[in-house]
Amino acid sequence: MADVEVLTGKEILLSALRNEMTDRPAWAPFVGVHGGKLVGATATEYLRSADLMVEGQVKAAKLYRADGIPVTFDLQMEAEVLGCKLHWADEVPPSVVSHPLANGGSLSDLPEFDLSQGRFPLVADATERIAAAIGGETAIYGLITGPFTLLSHLRGSELFMDLMVQPELVKEHMAFCTRICRETSDFYLRHGAVVIAVVDPMTSQISPDHFNQFVAPYLNEVFAHIRQRDAFSSLFVCGDATRNLDVMCRTACDNVSIDENIPLNLLRNLSTTYNKSFGGNLRLTTVLLLGSESDCMLDAIRCIDRGGRKGFVLAPGCDLPYGTPEKNLEAVATMVREDYQRTVARTTLQATKMDSFADLKLPDYDNEEAVILDVITLDSSACAPCLYMVDAAIKGAQAAGVEVDVREHKIKSREGIGYMCRLNVENIPTICIDGQPTYMSQIPDVETLAEAIRVRHQQKTSAK
Repeated sequence: MADVEVLTGKEILLSALRNEMTDRPAWAPFVGVHGGKLVGATATEYLRSADLMVEGQVKAAKLYRADGIPVTFDLQMEAEVLGCKLHWADEVPPSVVSHPLANGGSLSDLPEFDLSQGRFPLVADATERIAAAIGGETAIYGLITGPFTLLSHLRGSELFMDLMVQPELVKEHMAFCTRICRETSDFYLRHGAVVIAVVDPMTSQISPDHFNQFVAPYLNEVFAHIRQRDAFSSLFVCGDATRNLDVMCRTACDNVSIDENIPLNLLRNLSTTYNKSFGGNLRLTTVLLLGSESDCMLDAIRCIDRGGRKGFVLAPGCDLPYGTPEKNLEAVATMVREDYQRTVARTTLQATKMDSFADLKLPDYDNEEAVILDVITLDSSACAPCLYMVDAAIKGAQAAGVEVDVREHKIKSREGIGYMCRLNVENIPTICIDGQPTYMSQIPDVETLAEAIRVRHQQKTSAK
């Protein structure tokens, strides 16, 4: 028998963001291009149509009984207006393929940031219509690109060297990106959003010292701005941000949300220390995309048990994959809203037996002519840290001056998960050099990687 609710889902979610006790977990499925699947549209069609976005997000909110839902999940909108070229695809958001601040580009070379340009007008229309349709019972999220990730789009992989050799330039660029964040926050709030999630996945790739120096002051400026508008803020970081979790929780946001790379109980403990709401961390690909309904129920129970009832928002760790089966998300919603069904599931369900991937044939690394870089990613066309990790691998390979084979393995497929398991990769994105995990969720600069490749090539040559 379903629980009887007095509060709306929106009220429950906002209570959680205030770090209050709630009768049940708040639930925010981060539906982006998956909304396109629900209405029979490609990601490209979906993200270019207000009508399709309204139809898809409203359908998702009702089908999955969501307490909160984003308008869109697209971290390229700001970059597109600022002159970055995009590559479009059928099942993922567009990816940035040019960086106007690279190779000596300056802020004065960028187009004016104008919210009447790009896809902002259609997103404004969609936000207002979604808020009108479901905003009374569902909290509408505006997802904006965090300042460090936006700067990564504008500057490219050179940004990571800038942190060490041009710190004042980074601060100048971050101040500019922070202004964009304030403007996009106002944009969503003006059109009906009540929560602003500052999505800054590239911060998972830097050290705590660099986070404190180059990111925290600028994020805090954005969070203060959102609070002045009487709205809620969330810092949403995909990737293995474990080393930065403490400094993330020290920022002025209302909520910190993470993905499956980070233990949820660790975030819960830190959130308690800093009086923060927190969210996460349903397994995105191995469970929601590729698992069974039972797998999804059990993973939801795992999160609910670890998250508890104070200040917790159950959510996937990033943008839902396009092809996520509807039945899997409906199963999660049942665990959120129905105590009895959750009790039954605890005692009757078993997770799907883990695949051993014994049939997956790995290269004979020692006897291959080329040094092989296996880059384990979520999907470089949809995940910013993955995109720049692959970019670093390609540039490092080109600079090494020896034969190198760069191979991306996306864990949206069985083959990708198999490589992740067989190579003992624990976090994504990771670069493996001839089968050895070498750069785990930390993007190397080009020359560092090139030298590591040369060393490995010399080892192979000497052994022959």
